[in-house]
Amino acid sequence: MAQRARKVYGVEIVPEAIDDARLNAELNGIVNVEFAVGKAEDVLPEWQQAGVVPDVVVVDPPRKGCDASLLETLLELKPRRVVYVSCNPSTLARDLRVLEDGGYRTVEVQPVDMFPHTVHVECVIGMQRIDT
Repeated sequence: MAQRARKVYGVEIVPEAIDDARLNAELNGIVNVEFAVGKAEDVLPEWQQAGVVPDVVVVDPPRKGCDASLLETLLELKPRRVVYVSCNPSTLARDLRVLEDGGYRTVEVQPVDMFPHTVHVECVIGMQRIDT
C-alpha cells in the first residue's frame, strides 16, 4: 500500500508485529509509514485528533470481529473506502451490517483459500461510501 499512498498508518495490538513491520519497511526502503502499538479503536481517534484523515482504511480483525467502538470510529472518520479482511463469516456479516447501515455499500467480495483442504477461507471485502 505504501507504494501507492502518500502516507500509510499501521496499528496492531501485538508489539512484535509492529517491530516486524518497522523492520520490513526499513528493509524495503519504505519511509512513508507510521506504526503504533495498541487497539485500533484507541489509536484511530488519537490519529484523528492529530489531523489524520484517511481515504482508505483496511481492517483485519480477529475472529471476534471489530470492536463496536472501532466501527463507530470508522463511521466518524468517513473514509472513502473500507477494506475488511475476515476469517469469520458470522462476525463479518454482523460488522458489514453496521457499516452498511452507516453509509457504506459492499462493492466487491473476494474469498481467499489460504488453507487448502480445510474449512477456513478468508474473505476480503471492498466497501465504498455511498455519498462519494
